[in-house]
Amino acid sequence: MSEVFITGLGKFFPGPPIPNDQMEDYLGLIHGRPARAKARVLAQNGIQTRHYALDKHQRTLFRNSELAANAVRDLLERVALDGAVDFLATATTQGDLCVPGFASMVHGELGYPACEIASLGGVCASGAMALKTAYLQVRAGDKRNAVACGSELASRLFKASRYEAYVPADATLPFDAEFLRWMLSDGAGAALLQPAPAARGVSLRVDWIDIRSHAHEHATCMYAGGVKRQDGTMGPSWLDYPTYDVAGAEGALFLRQDVRQLDALIRLGVDGFFRLVDEGRLVARDIDHVVCHYSSQFFRTRILELWRPPARRCPSTSGSPTSRRAATSARRPCSCCWRSWSTAATSGPASRSSS
Repeated sequence: MSEVFITGLGKFFPGPPIPNDQMEDYLGLIHGRPARAKARVLAQNGIQTRHYALDKHQRTLFRNSELAANAVRDLLERVALDGAVDFLATATTQGDLCVPGFASMVHGELGYPACEIASLGGVCASGAMALKTAYLQVRAGDKRNAVACGSELASRLFKASRYEAYVPADATLPFDAEFLRWMLSDGAGAALLQPAPAARGVSLRVDWIDIRSHAHEHATCMYAGGVKRQDGTMGPSWLDYPTYDVAGAEGALFLRQDVRQLDALIRLGVDGFFRLVDEGRLVARDIDHVVCHYSSQFFRTRILELWRPPARRCPSTSGSPTSRRAATSARRPCSCCWRSWSTAATSGPASRSSS
């Protein structure tokens, strides 16, 4: 098995940063009225600027495949790649077309020679899925190099005209359909993975990538193409309505976030972090930086609350993985686990690898 290194990174942002007070200049006012939830959501998420692949007439300026391809081009302009790309893994929440897969469209946009491709989807996790797929190809020795890229073009789903067609002027947009309008934006990133460090610059060794689905335990959180019933189960697919207009009128074409699920998912993520500590895959003294994905300062606050040590010692003092998991399942990390983590994290030596 080969070692795997991230030897280069690339990015593409479509246009200048857009401040909060200009968001509706690009997304549009629904029925000419300012949004009711905008101030509330922005106050919670703390986002100050974002990038849109739209102009002020709500015209889309790039395809999603173009965003991804531009990030890959930026990557390969920064590195010295010997030969062609062997493997291309792409990730997005929603491609430009229903068929074919996103990777086919990105490969065609790039115009690179024939290579193996893979299309990954899964909202926030899709980029990590693409990275792991690329990592495994190089790790197994099957490919000399692999490019992983993730791209999102969410703004076109949030154009005012999308909602005006199906929400009456005297009605209000449901919060679960408006929430993401003030959270998501557009852009792409790419990484090159190879079995040896680059001759120049910084390379990051990838020791492992851990991805797990908990869909068997939690209801769908972010979704488009359906509407949840009152009992929380998913209603018909947009493809099962008699016409697309009927699906739109029922709200099945809106991108939605079931905000009731968010707190449980934050807790699940913190539990997963401590599971990796229990398994010995995260050792505090070897780590200088933890880069945590979250889309809102509100989530950051909740994560830090769940990391905070309890006021009293965990009743189970054995420090076993079972007791620590029980403590985190109660949404409070046990003091023995937290103390060892926090002490070592502030005094440990520098890490020489990337996990």
